[in-house]
Amino acid sequence: MGYIIGIDVGGSTTKIVGIRDGEITSMINVKADDPVTSAYGAFGKFLNENDLKIEDIDKVMFTGVGSSFLKDELYGIKCEKVDEFLAIGLGGKYLSGLDKALIVSMGTGTAYISVVGDKIMHEGGTGVGGGTLLGLANKMIGVRTFDNIIELAEKGDIKNVNLTIGDISKNKISNMQGDITASNFGKISDVATHEDLALGIATLVFEAIGMCAVFASREKGLKNVVLTGNLSKNHIGRKTFDMLESIHDVKFTIPEKSDYATAIGAALAAK
Repeated sequence: MGYIIGIDVGGSTTKIVGIRDGEITSMINVKADDPVTSAYGAFGKFLNENDLKIEDIDKVMFTGVGSSFLKDELYGIKCEKVDEFLAIGLGGKYLSGLDKALIVSMGTGTAYISVVGDKIMHEGGTGVGGGTLLGLANKMIGVRTFDNIIELAEKGDIKNVNLTIGDISKNKISNMQGDITASNFGKISDVATHEDLALGIATLVFEAIGMCAVFASREKGLKNVVLTGNLSKNHIGRKTFDMLESIHDVKFTIPEKSDYATAIGAALAAK
């Protein structure tokens, strides 16, 4: 049996995975100024890096917001388009090994997908995501590269930005300790550094995403939350989700290859 290719086409970044006999064989991503260029570049790079020919490919499955710009074939291979929310659900389920979970796709914005057995449903979303992080950082500290923002944030002091429970009460409120955020940017200091502001922005984004996940999981009666997408792989986010997990009855999981979940789900949809 040949390869099944899953392609997640974003606005400027395309992720591609190859699956053969149920196993992931390769994963790559390509950046370009438009989704068509990005998709063709990713596919060509995948073939070259894996020493494959067009005839070695059985199916190509597209998903993602940029897939609407593509035709129904790629280099002469007929392609199928996969609903993005279905791809997110299938990819998150496959990577986590969970049969019941809320899958959170953190990209430019954030989508919440419930998975219960074979039933996959889009539960909603928020405009808070990677776009929020990049836009705020660009305007506030003049930095628009994700890795640089996170590097700065890791050196920041959140006490110079956020108002905490400890700032407004000497006692624990409900199950919340003194270091829990009471107001994002509610205590911003005149001496707050770019590092402090970067951490404040990142914390705001991850706390908003995480709390929406808590509310959605409660409404669906799900205890497991699976985090996927470009924002899932960093220390600041992991620390924030660990904090939310400690005060809410929910388990946050970041599986290996989480940033490729949607492309993996697209390939799995071929079955």
